[in-house]
Amino acid sequence: MKNRGPHGMNTSNDKANNFKEAMSNLINYCKPYYISIIISIILATIGSICSIIGPNKLSDMTNEITKGLMGKMDFNAIKSIALFLLVIYIISVVFNYITGFIMATVTNKFAKRLRSDISKKINRLPLKYFDKHSYGDTLSRVTNDVDTIGQSMNNSVSMLVSSITLFLGSVIMMFVTNWIMAITAIIATIIGFSLMIVILSKSQKYFTMQQNELGNINGHIEEMYSGHNVVKVYNGLKESNKKFDEINDKLYESARKSQFISGMMQPIMMFIGNFGYLAVCIVGAMLVINGKTSIGSIVAFMIYIRLFTNPLSTIAQSATQFQSTAAASERVFEFLDEQEMTKEKIKKQLDNSKVKGNIEFKHVKFGYDKNEIIIKDFSAKVKKGQKIAIVGPTGAGKTTMVNLLMKFYEINSGDIIIDGISIKELSRENIHDLFIMVLQDTWLFNGTIKENIAYNKENITDEEIKKACKQVGIDHFIRTLPNGYDSMVNDTESISAGQKQLITIARGMIKDAPFLILDEATSSVDTRTEEVVAKAMDKLTKGRTSFIIAHRLSTIKNADLILVMKDGNIIEQGNHKELLKKKGFYADLYNSQFEKTID
Repeated sequence: MKNRGPHGMNTSNDKANNFKEAMSNLINYCKPYYISIIISIILATIGSICSIIGPNKLSDMTNEITKGLMGKMDFNAIKSIALFLLVIYIISVVFNYITGFIMATVTNKFAKRLRSDISKKINRLPLKYFDKHSYGDTLSRVTNDVDTIGQSMNNSVSMLVSSITLFLGSVIMMFVTNWIMAITAIIATIIGFSLMIVILSKSQKYFTMQQNELGNINGHIEEMYSGHNVVKVYNGLKESNKKFDEINDKLYESARKSQFISGMMQPIMMFIGNFGYLAVCIVGAMLVINGKTSIGSIVAFMIYIRLFTNPLSTIAQSATQFQSTAAASERVFEFLDEQEMTKEKIKKQLDNSKVKGNIEFKHVKFGYDKNEIIIKDFSAKVKKGQKIAIVGPTGAGKTTMVNLLMKFYEINSGDIIIDGISIKELSRENIHDLFIMVLQDTWLFNGTIKENIAYNKENITDEEIKKACKQVGIDHFIRTLPNGYDSMVNDTESISAGQKQLITIARGMIKDAPFLILDEATSSVDTRTEEVVAKAMDKLTKGRTSFIIAHRLSTIKNADLILVMKDGNIIEQGNHKELLKKKGFYADLYNSQFEKTID
């Protein structure tokens, strides 16, 4: 267990461990790019070494010019030094450019791979993960956090290597040139190191808070945007804005503190650099007066001070970026480490064309939380071609049973048998191929009507699509659109809820699977449209074993078997007439709806 401080806050040891773990995960993830990164590091090192050699040669040139002022100027020596300086500075620029190009390429490949892995991970996560996490937070991990990691890698890795090389090289060259001025410069910058260490030790928590609050605000915006009409209808704008302001204030506060601390680095290092210049000038002047050094050495030292202090500033800046990277990496790899759906023991395969259509539920028990069982003992037999209606009050477990049948969740105990084969022996993909689903929420993606109907089905002809649309009664409407079947479907398209539902039913016709699930498929349409949709659904149910979940009991009068659920159990079953004669729970539900209709 992690050590926790008062009120459950992470201790400093916790934060240090989280930082190390996040950076360790990031380094391990970079394995495919090690060769490119190493080449980049080598080139950056060579480029930095060339920059370090320059001041030493510049010192020699200054000394030659100084000698020339007192006697004959050696232009050949000055010319050769100038050409040497030109060559090494060109090499430095070229190598640094190549380093930047390599790191930009590596960064883009890294970010692309990370996004791909996250996308694949999303498909392997159980639905219970999304029950507990907002879509906006998940999207923030895919976009903001991955971008933060990518930008940090692009900007920091090569710069950090160059800076460290420059820093160490300039220290060595300063001692080679004059040890007294070297010690003077180092003492002047020790203060900078001390301030940097203190600041960095206090700032990590703010970078972590910033990334978390960014995820929270994205989650809130996504929810409010997708449910904007509901927010307006219930006059929830004030409450929504209040919550947004609260999250935004937290984001502002964490960003302000992290950026304030990050912004402090540059002024501090500039002050230390200027202080170093001043100290070296004073000490150097005294050494020149005493004849212990040359003017060329002071010129070289002035450049070495810049090469010495600038890397410190870059290192400090990279350190703050790495803190943002660590916070983003922690969130990304936390997502990638989430528990996936259990591995399946696939032993058998059901062929759509050979499926008979029998299903049996055997003493099924299930709870989203193992300590809170909501489906307590569900047993039922469904025969080929039957139309099964599942009714009951809200929270009775109707949709949960369908989710278990589709293997979206794993049952706690009991079993579900399809044509004599347990779903535990079938793959999720195989089970999904056996079912057509028409839900209350009519999911249509941004594309043409034709593409929506033929979703994920190959080799579907235009004639097959038109035939399906004619069967459900949507063909005439589609042909009245400006581009017919090639009309785009998006949020601004004037397509009613009923028409969208008919398009999803046509999609089901195209899939042509042996089982059908209708989950509140007519609950979001008006009575007249409900009749049209109901007729289309009747055509869809022909020859298929169908499960219909409905609150409007008038829509399931012709069902072969009605399962009445309450508190996770089947309390009554039979057809409509039989259940009404019993004058039990179903009769009360039906009569109460009928009375409301009369009223």
